Amino acid sequence: MSDESHSSCCGHEAGHKPDDAPVLVEVTRGGMVESRHHAVACVVDAEGRVVRHWGDFERPVYARSAIKSLQALPLIETGAADAFELGDEELALACASHAGEPVHTARVAAWLERIGLGPSDLECGVHLPYDEETAHDLLRRGEGPRPVHNNCSGKHAGMLTTAVHRGEPTRGYIRRDHPVQQRILGVLEQMTGHPLEGAPWGHDGCGIPTIAIPLGGIAFAMARIADPSGLPDRRAEAATRLRRAWSAHPHLVGGRGSYDTGLMKAAGSRVLLKVGAEGVMCAVVPELGLGAAVKVEDGAGRAAGVAMAAILGELGVLPDAGEDLAALLRPPLANRAGLRVGEVRPSDVLAGGPAA
Repeated sequence: MSDESHSSCCGHEAGHKPDDAPVLVEVTRGGMVESRHHAVACVVDAEGRVVRHWGDFERPVYARSAIKSLQALPLIETGAADAFELGDEELALACASHAGEPVHTARVAAWLERIGLGPSDLECGVHLPYDEETAHDLLRRGEGPRPVHNNCSGKHAGMLTTAVHRGEPTRGYIRRDHPVQQRILGVLEQMTGHPLEGAPWGHDGCGIPTIAIPLGGIAFAMARIADPSGLPDRRAEAATRLRRAWSAHPHLVGGRGSYDTGLMKAAGSRVLLKVGAEGVMCAVVPELGLGAAVKVEDGAGRAAGVAMAAILGELGVLPDAGEDLAALLRPPLANRAGLRVGEVRPSDVLAGGPAA
């Protein structure tokens, strides 16, 4: 790994003007590139130094679900996790965008019962499970989805747990002015190194606030999970516990067919990955003390995964072989007859190193 491009994620060095968003991922069909995805990406260490970058990593983006690990830190820091004897499975679900399989929903329902609440207390909304087999099973039984099937139900269970533990109202816990969300805002500011009180914000898909954060700050926060030695003791302990749970239960963090679960299983404990909506993805690389973040301009998730996998490959933390990994690094495109017609691949810009 080269560190020749060290610069601060908190401010451009004099004269440094990265491209806004170069083409990092291409989609081929036959012998031609059919589509191109512009994206921004960076790799940051726990001191805030940017050691890889492609595009303007200081432009704020909505991180969406890619930063659930940061939103879960108060669950441990408040003492709520210990008070309700939560284990690694619950902590992994707090960081998850799960597929709604029974292995996910049963654990979330049991967790809510443990804190004296139920699925109706979740304010994340309802959608069919992302896992097609589970969704088809529900429909065959004539049942509809419930709040526990929402991919964010584990995160919301964690938020409710902190509210119950602190004696705060559980109704309205998704509002920006609720103590649950104010605690998370403080954590985001501290972990990313950016003041966020006046930052643009909106409502995430599950109803909670999503805050615009510079991409470099997001990667910096991931690096501090990878190497929490510079954090206060309480937060370092929380980051370490979440990292351990995230690593131990990749299937709970995503699920059957999800990109992040697939790549984490292929890489073992060397990489922790988390996808977010609209083409955002974050990674934690514990052995190198690095964090990485990608934002695809057109919001394409297929491009975010390929870009991140290429970056992790450059960092030397992915295995050298394996069919499962190859399919994640350069996902094949198939037509309706099942014939391979193209692939999604990293561009020469991404494979060639940092953009100027």
